[in-house]
Amino acid sequence: MTVRTAASAAALALAVAAAPATPAAASAGSFYVYDGSTPLSSYAPGTVLKTRTLAYHVVGLATPVQAVQLLYRTTDAQGRPAANVTSVVRSITGDTTKAVSYQSAYDSLDPADAPSRAIAGDVTLGGLLPNAESLLLLPSLLLGYNVVVPDTEGQTADFAAGPEYGTNTLDSIRAVTSSAATGMTKSTKFGLLGYSGGAIATGWAAALAPSYAPDVNGNLVGFTEGGVLVDPAHNLRYVSGSPVWSGVIPMALIGVARGYGIDLRPYASEYGLKVLDELEHASIITALGRYPGLTWQKIAKPEYANPNSVPPFVAAVNQVNIGSAPTPSVPGFIAQGNAGFLEGTTGNLPGIGTGDGVMVAGDVRALARQYCATGNGSIKYTQYDALSHVGGVAAWAPAAIGWLADRFAGKAAPSSCGHIPAGNSLDPEQPA
Repeated sequence: MTVRTAASAAALALAVAAAPATPAAASAGSFYVYDGSTPLSSYAPGTVLKTRTLAYHVVGLATPVQAVQLLYRTTDAQGRPAANVTSVVRSITGDTTKAVSYQSAYDSLDPADAPSRAIAGDVTLGGLLPNAESLLLLPSLLLGYNVVVPDTEGQTADFAAGPEYGTNTLDSIRAVTSSAATGMTKSTKFGLLGYSGGAIATGWAAALAPSYAPDVNGNLVGFTEGGVLVDPAHNLRYVSGSPVWSGVIPMALIGVARGYGIDLRPYASEYGLKVLDELEHASIITALGRYPGLTWQKIAKPEYANPNSVPPFVAAVNQVNIGSAPTPSVPGFIAQGNAGFLEGTTGNLPGIGTGDGVMVAGDVRALARQYCATGNGSIKYTQYDALSHVGGVAAWAPAAIGWLADRFAGKAAPSSCGHIPAGNSLDPEQPA
């Protein structure tokens, strides 16, 4: 490794530890808006609409690392043309053949918290997550990969609307491989990497790639994800009443309803309306622990105490249940914690079981087994029975980087197929 490589990578680590600076406004303005005269629908998904180069910022501080940002055409949750932003840190060894698409776990209902805005210099409370994740990008940079960080939730921050995360990620790869500013080409190989909210994007991108973006799928070496959301209806029941994680219930309801144009407010109680209003632009940082003991029944009118009695809810959760999505055709490494009691979630309901505090381990096992049974024999599954959601990332991240390095090196992918314990049913929800 050259001195320049080490110094550039170290700059990100040093900046993470620095005190927050005066908020910058680099991400404000017209860059995020498609303002061309040609209808957006006339462009193919992945078309680059705007390009800019700026310093990579961490907590508002500029580092010596340069980032290229692209506005590109993509597709939203309802299949409509949309514009989105992705960020690129070019390989510091000059290698154009390998790249990691890192899907951030920024988990927010506010577009201002997106990773591209944090990279551009904005400082928000919700944006602290993508700032902290800069440390997770370092191993990929030190290995000489190009690193791509898409705004997976789109410009309306459709939290938990998984298929949209997938199209945003795939079209980001199309955009960066067609832009001269990134140095990458249509033959650049990609690995997909993401934990928690980033796993939503990683999993959906891998599942949708063969049909939505076969051109991208042909250059994927594999996907690796941890802390995985599978069936949101199960997660809602699992975290119900949790002292910490129950705040994700209304966040997910808001994000999925926003993504699919669904109005859930007629079904909400007076208290539920208050919660939905309070969290309309919230991030996971402000939601966790804010409503200890929150349940669906507390935010719904009495006549809708059963979530399955709300048809729009049933339709929405079925659309974002990745168990109903196609099987990825590329190798995968899936990891999941199972010590949720460490984060205060003690639910162990029939058909759901235990998890890491927010994600359901039985669902993730079922998904991995389903992939094995439907033609993908290159699935590695690891369960961390002593780790919760927050702790699981520390075990998953180095293993994921090593697993991707082996895929880039052309080594045969390991498989857990035939050895994964049974999981839950992932069948679609049925109206009550």
